[in-house]
Amino acid sequence: MAENIALEDIMKDENIVYKKTDHLKEKVLSYCPGCGHGTAHRIVMEVVEEMKIQSQTIGVSPVGCSVLAYDFMNIDMQGAAHGRAPALATAIKRLMPEKFVFTYQGDGDLAAIGTAETIHACNRGENITIIFINNGIYGMTGGQMAPTTLPGMKSSTSPYGRDVEMMGHPLKITELIANLPGVCYVTRHSVHTPGNVRKAKKAVRKAFDLQKENRGVSFVEIVSNCNSGWKMTPNQANKWMEENMFPFYPLGDIKVPE
Repeated sequence: MAENIALEDIMKDENIVYKKTDHLKEKVLSYCPGCGHGTAHRIVMEVVEEMKIQSQTIGVSPVGCSVLAYDFMNIDMQGAAHGRAPALATAIKRLMPEKFVFTYQGDGDLAAIGTAETIHACNRGENITIIFINNGIYGMTGGQMAPTTLPGMKSSTSPYGRDVEMMGHPLKITELIANLPGVCYVTRHSVHTPGNVRKAKKAVRKAFDLQKENRGVSFVEIVSNCNSGWKMTPNQANKWMEENMFPFYPLGDIKVPE
């Protein structure tokens, strides 16, 4: 009888294709339907689970949609003022160097008000991981133009499209920080298809592994959509992202460790 029960348990396990990680809290996601934040949260927490570092991991989320991360990630989380996540992560890592420390930031936060904190943390080579969600717009506060908004792209503060002569060019912050010697790994991915999700997850795992080796900053950008801010359905937003965001922000590795 005991052998039969054991066999039944084995058969059940073999039938499991996917199971939600318990490193995500049992709470319904409050992001807009179709948003990439939920998938990005999942892959980060799956990496933490697979590495068995839940009690050793500290996340830092600042202002914007990313601030909600502490509602869903079942790890120690610290809130930061707008744009200041890299500075706070620096302090945490220096005080507790044995911890895995990451920031989770949007483009308005990381590339606008947080430009200085981002660049200087990267230039110093702080041993942290920065996860950067780029949807080309301020999502939470009303869809304003962000540093990453594309030329001609409409927003609530550029209703006729971004005019580069008046508003400047989009800031490719990821390529910019890749030139800094303190940064060991820079890569750009998306989470809008299963294949891209797998690649993004591998990138996050690599970033955490490099942090374990004390290699300096790892920077993982995830190009995502903001179907609410873009005034599109999720499917339309994904298609627009493929046709417009990816040519300007191409996916793939930008800098890899030697």
